[in-house]
Amino acid sequence: MSVLAPTADDAQPDGPMPGRFRRLARRAVQPKVLILGSAVVVVAYLAIVPIIFLVLGTFVGPEGVTLDAFRRAYSRTDFSVLALNSATFAIGATTVSLTIGALLAFLTERTDVRFKRVIFASALVPLVIPGLLYTISWIFLLSPRIGVYNKVLEPIVGPGALDVFTIGGLIFVEGLAEAPVAFLLMVAAFRSMDPSLEESAMMSGVPVRTLFRRITLPLVRPALFGAFLLTFVKNLQTFEGPALLGVPGDVWVFTSQIWRSLNFLPPDYGAAGALSLTLVLVTTLGMWIYYRSTRGAKRYQTISGKGFRPRTIALGPMRDVVSGVVVIYFVLTIIVPVLMLVYMSTQKFYSIPTLERLGRASLDSYREVLERPQILDAFTHSFMLSIATGLIVLGLAALVSWFTVRSRVRGRWLLDNLMLLPLSLPGLVIGVSLLFVYLRFPLPIYGTLWILLIAYVTGKLPHGMRYASASMYQIGSDLDESAQVSGASWLEVFRRIYLPLLFPGLFAGFLFIVLTTMRELGSSLLLYSPGNEVISTVIWEMYANGQFTQLAALGVILIAISLCIVAAAHLVARRYGFQAR
Repeated sequence: MSVLAPTADDAQPDGPMPGRFRRLARRAVQPKVLILGSAVVVVAYLAIVPIIFLVLGTFVGPEGVTLDAFRRAYSRTDFSVLALNSATFAIGATTVSLTIGALLAFLTERTDVRFKRVIFASALVPLVIPGLLYTISWIFLLSPRIGVYNKVLEPIVGPGALDVFTIGGLIFVEGLAEAPVAFLLMVAAFRSMDPSLEESAMMSGVPVRTLFRRITLPLVRPALFGAFLLTFVKNLQTFEGPALLGVPGDVWVFTSQIWRSLNFLPPDYGAAGALSLTLVLVTTLGMWIYYRSTRGAKRYQTISGKGFRPRTIALGPMRDVVSGVVVIYFVLTIIVPVLMLVYMSTQKFYSIPTLERLGRASLDSYREVLERPQILDAFTHSFMLSIATGLIVLGLAALVSWFTVRSRVRGRWLLDNLMLLPLSLPGLVIGVSLLFVYLRFPLPIYGTLWILLIAYVTGKLPHGMRYASASMYQIGSDLDESAQVSGASWLEVFRRIYLPLLFPGLFAGFLFIVLTTMRELGSSLLLYSPGNEVISTVIWEMYANGQFTQLAALGVILIAISLCIVAAAHLVARRYGFQAR
């Protein structure tokens, strides 16, 4: 052997290592890795970067780490009063929502109450009405001076008996607004519950009210508790009611106080960040308790392999009474507020409805609204942003759900948690955090529609992930395995197998995201700029400027468009046979 011939030890550094790098490089440029890697990077950026900048902007000042932002935030208001108001409002509104939602769900799913289809459809109407419009309509119904209900009750109980600008009024209005959420959650629980225990109790002569209290409610306790926590967190995050009803009545909660901090001259971003972090901690704690509580739900399972058909409970002589009470509830809390908006939109100025005023109705407000270029631009911006948000969120959710459900990569649960992280961020907090990011980050998107799109996509990531992952779990792994054995690439499998099977769930998620994005106010109010208005900010400005009749006309148009979107979606669902989704 020549002395100059390389030995095995000499060849080791130059042999396997470059080959390993080449294999890693080839794997890194595969379409599967590039697409999934890009989705992971985008989700991580959207979920983590705003939180990091929010923390830095709150705790780091010109002189280094400081708690001065918290001192400024809580020197303007008593923290104990702020916390007590927030807790009282959230718990009270959640109790109202859950009571109404659970009772309506029980009546429609488990009893022979009349008008079931009408009740079901009417219970979901507040989901279509933007929260801002719903709150404004109740101002004109329950205001002490100009409220219609107060004028009706004035001969009986005196003037100003009902006051919507109190903590009680705030609880009442938000409780009604969130009742559809509780209704949908409880409908699923009542529909899937084995009724054998109820039937045994009925055969023993147990009254309906005792059956509901002693048997039905304990069986749906996990769903009830979960609905309470989710609705509680949602009420903590809401902004429209506290701003329109709480501020005039000097009832401050976290979201309205954040808004107040940003309305100082100059805006106090540090104080807004301190309040935002406090609210994020509370909502995160609520979500953690919810996830912990669902672990023990197995103890309440009543569905087994044995088939069953839920039987309705006969209300007997109380059937007509209960049906009448439900109809009155819907008339007073849903039909009248919507009709109030319609009436206001036909007047030149607001006044208590009378036959004389109805005879002077006109469509001038609609003409003024449709002739204003700003409003037409706002409609265009809202539709563009809502559709883009739905497409981006569902596209990311479809990829990430495959990664978390189908792949075997270690730590994939972390990506799932990242998608759900914005669930604990109210829209107002997302707006504050993005202010911290793009006022300091060298990207010229502040004051443009792009920053609104980022805010909407960030806030809707959890909803898109839930729709996509729920559908992904229903797809068997043998489909893609068979396709891969036949030589199909991952991209072909995802495009030709997964996307068609995911379409019903993604379609439902897209519809939900489009409707909720169009009504988003908190982040829109902080991030829009003149020339880049959206519908929610235009309605807010009209209310602030006292343009009530034009506001009502714009609201009626928006509700009509939303109903048309829902009706079109229903027709598409029936056409393709997935309306049950």
